[in-house]
Amino acid sequence: MTTVAVMQPYFFPYAGYYRLLAAADVFVILDCVQFPRRGRVHRCALAGAGRWITLPLEPAPRDSLIREMRLAPDAAGRLNAQCRKLPAPLRGDTPLRQQIVDLLDSPEGPLVPYLERSLRIVAQALGFDCRICRSSALDLPAGLGAQQRILEIVRRQGGTRYINAPGGTVLYERETFSRAGIELNFLTHYTGSYPHFLPALFEQNVTDLRSDILEGCFFQPVSADEMPERRSLFGHERHP
Repeated sequence: MTTVAVMQPYFFPYAGYYRLLAAADVFVILDCVQFPRRGRVHRCALAGAGRWITLPLEPAPRDSLIREMRLAPDAAGRLNAQCRKLPAPLRGDTPLRQQIVDLLDSPEGPLVPYLERSLRIVAQALGFDCRICRSSALDLPAGLGAQQRILEIVRRQGGTRYINAPGGTVLYERETFSRAGIELNFLTHYTGSYPHFLPALFEQNVTDLRSDILEGCFFQPVSADEMPERRSLFGHERHP
């Protein structure tokens, strides 16, 4: 079975997002859709109501796609000022932390390669070896609806299972995927210890971060009758 995850690239999202990279054989960065201006593509949440670190971007039309966005010419200085909000200092005392410090010190150019670099840094450090690619490189047919776009991406990656974040339950239908020969599964809601992952990268060790992510890698039940236990993405089961 080849497991594919497709998700918009987020700027150091909560730890639960990285479960998709942990569980997938292929992780496709969904960058061929409209840029959500109030979403998390360019914003990293910090503890406390309304606290964010936001990547400074060049002005762009409202209907711009994620792949079309660029970091602002003065992004480095503006981002550095925001990073002072972090509860822990940005110290490069481990290889992972140094890579993140270097990344935060040099925001420039197109947005998607920058976000992809951040995803790859974390995935490699935590030992998640899925293949990462971009939907914009697949030359998808124009006019596909949201669900059909995902199905086409999964087909092109040779996928037989598609996994999605919990919010996808309102977007995708198991029956439609089943007719296409693709198993559809959704992650359970993340209940781990690191909802604010960027600070955690400078406060916690890699082993604890990896364990937190892997321990949350479970599918939602198909229904209460069909599946009384939640199935792990890695083949075993546990009780809710």
